[in-house]
Amino acid sequence: MTRIVNLDAINRATWGSAASVRSYEGESTWTDPGEQAAIGWISAYCANQPILDIGVGAGRTTALMEPISTDYVGVDYTPALLQRAQARFPHVDFRLMDARDMSSLPSGHFALAMFSYNGIDSVDYEDRFRVLSEMTRVVRPGGYLLFSFHNLHGPGYGEKVWKLLPHFTLNPARFGWRTLRSLRVFPVGLYNYRRYSPANRHYGGYATAVCAAHNFGIVIVYTTLAEQRRQLEQLGLQLEAVFGSTDAQPISPDGDSDAWWLHCIAHKPA
Repeated sequence: MTRIVNLDAINRATWGSAASVRSYEGESTWTDPGEQAAIGWISAYCANQPILDIGVGAGRTTALMEPISTDYVGVDYTPALLQRAQARFPHVDFRLMDARDMSSLPSGHFALAMFSYNGIDSVDYEDRFRVLSEMTRVVRPGGYLLFSFHNLHGPGYGEKVWKLLPHFTLNPARFGWRTLRSLRVFPVGLYNYRRYSPANRHYGGYATAVCAAHNFGIVIVYTTLAEQRRQLEQLGLQLEAVFGSTDAQPISPDGDSDAWWLHCIAHKPA
């Protein structure tokens, strides 16, 4: 009998752990060149306009978005992370909120709804559509959605726990340090991988799988660009621009990519 793995319960527990909070509260810059390029692309369209920042975590993107607009709301469903964000930016409007239900936010208000750091991948495929539906609802006609997601055709999909073993080097000090680190993280990673691997399923245009992040402590959705484009079109959105995680060069919205993850900019027609 196949054991059912609850993505939401696993990922919520990981985001709220003390180790995750410590790692996120020190972050203050871009995740990759593609994210910087995507926000640079969209900034002219939402300058000094209302911005909704979903999955704000400990406030990494707050400092990046405030120069674009101070008409800014940040939301997250992890209380411990949101508390850190509020402590760092006490003047900002942060709200505890699940992106699948943002009914307390007005419809057609924001010029931009943003969900960075591949946060949309942490819920199952049906809930992913709910998140995009809510983002579409709160954005004004002519506004934009910006979000990133793990690429099913990228090198991150299907990573194995063996990557936590030390990589050999002729430098004995460096190899010793890598070995000590592996002795600490490998048992935890192996336990997590074995525990959550029943969630590994391929559905064609998307898949669910254990992710190497957090010592294989999360289970996420991986999606192809074609499948993501189809889902956006189902919501009446137009995919305007795509950037990969490896560089700042745009990718054709009608093409494909082998980047680790992708940053998508979608337009809500006026």
